[in-house]
Amino acid sequence: MYAIVEIAGQQFKVRKDQQLYVHNLGGNAGDQVRFDNVMLIDNGGKVNVGAPAIDGAQVTAKVLQHLKGDKIVVFKKKRRKGYKVKNGHRQHFTEILIEEIKENGATPGDDKVARKAEPEKEEVTAEVSEEKTTTEVETTETSDDGTANANKEG
Repeated sequence: MYAIVEIAGQQFKVRKDQQLYVHNLGGNAGDQVRFDNVMLIDNGGKVNVGAPAIDGAQVTAKVLQHLKGDKIVVFKKKRRKGYKVKNGHRQHFTEILIEEIKENGATPGDDKVARKAEPEKEEVTAEVSEEKTTTEVETTETSDDGTANANKEG
């Protein structure tokens, strides 16, 4: 059994008793964390796909430790200009252990049934009045002295 779940803005394929390094999560070592945004669950060939997430499905994990990743060096240089800048950083990670994958959500066909059960909206028809509207046409005439005269017709 595996699931595709969104953790800290990224999607991961997780299995039970799997250790993962994810972006820094709040909480202390030993805390339980629950992830509700489960996109897909495969239970022995029976695939349940959410749209976009499965209602009621949940992945439970335990925070093992917080740590930093390897140092990343950012070096910028513009040749022949004497410009060199060296920066770097270490990304913060959280190591988690997947403890349980719950599939309490609806089956893929149930969401279609739920949509049909909703009351249908009444269609509003707009009546078009048969009043005649007049359009005003503006014409501009130029006289001999170069001034413009505007006339409205309608």
